Amino acid sequence: MSAPRGEAPLVALRGVGKSFLRGTSDVAALRDVTLDIASGEWVTIVGPSGSGKSTLLNIVGGLDRPTAGEYRLDGRLVSALSDAELSRLRNRAIGFVFQAFHLIPQLSVIENVETPLLYSGLPVAGWRARAWHCLERVGLTQRAEHRPAELSGGEAQRAALARALVLDPRLLLADEPTGNLDSVTGEEIARLLGELHADGHTVVLVTHNERLAQRAPRVIALRDGAIEPARP
Repeated sequence: MSAPRGEAPLVALRGVGKSFLRGTSDVAALRDVTLDIASGEWVTIVGPSGSGKSTLLNIVGGLDRPTAGEYRLDGRLVSALSDAELSRLRNRAIGFVFQAFHLIPQLSVIENVETPLLYSGLPVAGWRARAWHCLERVGLTQRAEHRPAELSGGEAQRAALARALVLDPRLLLADEPTGNLDSVTGEEIARLLGELHADGHTVVLVTHNERLAQRAPRVIALRDGAIEPARP
């Protein structure tokens, strides 16, 4: 499945498969996935539980490696990188937003937003201003000095979004970002994702939320680890 024509894809998967060992048997989570995503696209991945959505997102994010095929990010063969190279690529080029937020409870909100900067090599003197700007972007500056336990679910997800943005990544990945939120708060996060896409971010989203999925210009359906043919 190809991205729109006119430029080299930011994300390019060719024949990607992923198997896991369960007992003495290999179980295929992904099967022969070929997919292009252009820079600046918003793509939503949908499908029933167990269809391979999160596995695909983990491979695109460099959190897991395919057992077949190849994956290139901005032309770079990700599947051939060493663990150290892959870690640097994740830090510099990819922002992650998860259903469970994964904020560090002992740190303030703004300190959580700063955590990706620890490995960035950027001057420490500029960290606070960069983190503050990202909190402004998601409308959370009033909670900058609070701890995660003092936040609502929507505020925690906005903090996670700010953290994902702090290094201005090429690629923003979100795995069920509204899954732990009520419908009103989920709609707020969906609106923020739309604004980030409008600002030029490449967004790849996994969701069961039909309303959120419908916001994306492009929807990819997975079933049994394979991409379903587009509907006519």
